[in-house]
Amino acid sequence: MQFTIGQAVMALDDDLEGEVVAIDDEYVSVESSDGFIVRFRESELIPLKRLDKSVLSVPSSIVAQKEMPKRNATTRVKPKERNLPPMEVDLHIHQLTNQRGMSNYDMLTLQTETAERQLKFAISKRIQKVVFIHGVGKGVLRAELEYLFGRYDNVKYYDADYQKYGVGALEVYIYQNVNTN
Repeated sequence: MQFTIGQAVMALDDDLEGEVVAIDDEYVSVESSDGFIVRFRESELIPLKRLDKSVLSVPSSIVAQKEMPKRNATTRVKPKERNLPPMEVDLHIHQLTNQRGMSNYDMLTLQTETAERQLKFAISKRIQKVVFIHGVGKGVLRAELEYLFGRYDNVKYYDADYQKYGVGALEVYIYQNVNTN
């Protein structure tokens, strides 16, 4: 799709309308009605037609291609739920596999590998808080988890919410903007 400077456009996944002010490679710079300049890829913009100086409309062919998602009414989040971690990983062995025939070493290895895989997933998806539920026992799995989390520079861990998890869980906080020099 080709855009021209001065053309009215609307962002697909953002509540922004404006005018094209610059075009370089696959990026288009748009000046919003508030005077801010925002860069978009061409595929993220829809051209608008001017009905008159103040009214803009979206061409019907583009509306047919992509229905604009309706904004749902915002739901009120309770203060207690605001700080709940978005990801929980239950490392109880019966949650991971059928443990028949597995040695204690095999079970511990499976649990720590699962924890490491989930931690890497959370880092890659930029999830800031993860709760690892290890359960209450002799403390072997907890010690392995603490060793695992200690190997990461961008990770801080501490006991999870006692009221919800008791003493059998660790909450991990992942720092997102760590310089990797």
